[in-house]
Amino acid sequence: MSRPASCGGAGPGLIGNRSRIDATRRGRSSTVASGQERAVKKSAHILIVDDDKEIRQLVGRALEREGFRTSLAADGTELARALDRSAIDLIVLDVMLPGKDGLAICRDLRARKVQTPVILLTAKGEEIDRIIGLEMGADDYLAKPFNSRELVARIRAVLRRTQLPPPREERPAARAVVFEEWTLDLIRRELRSRDGVIVSLSTGEFDLLAVFVNHAHVVLTREQLLDLAKGRSSIVFDRSIDIQVSRLRKKLGDDAKDPRLIKTVWGGGYLFTPDVAPA
Repeated sequence: MSRPASCGGAGPGLIGNRSRIDATRRGRSSTVASGQERAVKKSAHILIVDDDKEIRQLVGRALEREGFRTSLAADGTELARALDRSAIDLIVLDVMLPGKDGLAICRDLRARKVQTPVILLTAKGEEIDRIIGLEMGADDYLAKPFNSRELVARIRAVLRRTQLPPPREERPAARAVVFEEWTLDLIRRELRSRDGVIVSLSTGEFDLLAVFVNHAHVVLTREQLLDLAKGRSSIVFDRSIDIQVSRLRKKLGDDAKDPRLIKTVWGGGYLFTPDVAPA
């Protein structure tokens, strides 16, 4: 079907700008593997669903250059076959498909308890369309035309979130938790020492500590911590987590040179070592 609105746009890297994207990519040196890439498995299998053959092939080539495996589908029927044939880690799904559109397909997947993450692609950029897509069960939403690097960043962010280990199931939801000599009140957002002294925490410090206590004994990368503590849905390049960890260590009395509570895992991220229990 004709898609001038979906495939337009000027600037290298825009999907739909077919005369430039390959030339631009050929001229760009390979990106050095970053922490964002290491946070997800590079060989994740991505299913691209778009009725425009050229667009799905362009997207497929862009993702394969970034180390992903890809499968292509033109509509909902081919999507269903792909899901039956192999394990799919994420679906890039165009909204404007002939027959059953992407919103209906996403809704049906969730109704059938298919939890595979979905990123919706559409020419519609209005906020209400984005909200409807998310209400249908999509994990993210990207309007056409889009830069292929942004799509790759969003795919990695969604995979990081969905591949995170869940909080330990044996620990029930609690108003407060205890670890070492500390009590963290999750409702009042307060950290108290054994003597009842309240230690002041910034919003960022509290959010980060809450992530740690809910994922104790699990190595979390900086990108995963940013996603969980700050709700990031796109790629990040700052080192704000390192600053927050340093401040938390100081307030918890954790030796920065030889930390015991929040350990640095070189090449991996951070590990919260204390046992955590409901208060």
